[in-house]
Amino acid sequence: MTSFNLAGRVALVTGGSKGLGKAMARGFAEAGADVMICSRSEEELRQAAGEIGAGLDGRVEFLAADLARRDESKRLAAETLARFGRVDILVNNAGSNVPQEIDAVTDEAWDRILELNLSGIMALTRAVVPGMKERRWGRIIHISSILGLSGKEGRNIYSATKAALIGMARSTALDLGSYNITCNCIAPGPFLTDLPGKILTAEQKEHFARQTALGRWGQPRELAGPALLLASDAGSYITGTTLVVDGGVLCRTF
Repeated sequence: MTSFNLAGRVALVTGGSKGLGKAMARGFAEAGADVMICSRSEEELRQAAGEIGAGLDGRVEFLAADLARRDESKRLAAETLARFGRVDILVNNAGSNVPQEIDAVTDEAWDRILELNLSGIMALTRAVVPGMKERRWGRIIHISSILGLSGKEGRNIYSATKAALIGMARSTALDLGSYNITCNCIAPGPFLTDLPGKILTAEQKEHFARQTALGRWGQPRELAGPALLLASDAGSYITGTTLVVDGGVLCRTF
């Protein structure tokens, strides 16, 4: 369908070297967009850029940056604009998690995760919005989490930042709606990416799978379709909301 066509658009995807970010970037590239990806590892980015652009005609470029530093968000925006001339679609996917129970939360962990998962997203969004306003078209997508809508033991910092993104998206949608710019969140459930792979035991992984209605973890490619909806003209009347993509986790009460 032409409403899903991203030809002529430029998408910036943070955390784009692996997992959900890489899958969304590939989906955008397949829909015709030029893509800029970012993460901290230049080696991983180089490999990912080749895989995202494989067999396609569009441009895929990358920049290594640590978005837990506010100046790096500013640098990423400036470099993307210098290379591509515009950012039409911004996907704020970079984030991390340090599981700590509330009486064990350290200032160091709180400050870093808050900066990466929330403050850096504000800074990057702030940097690219003026160009979207000028062109009167833009798509902003924050990757939240079902833990921004629910909770889990030891996820105090992560849940707080992911809930904050949902609130920020609502206000941003009102700020920018008159410019034909939408702002939404996606709240993924259990997707088998590197982050849960590192911090969860085999028993915990099985528990999460059982909590879904589908009885399994999601694969990263299964987030590409929802992201494409919100990034394209197909989702032009969707703004200020949170699209839950969780395999049915939140429909289970007990």
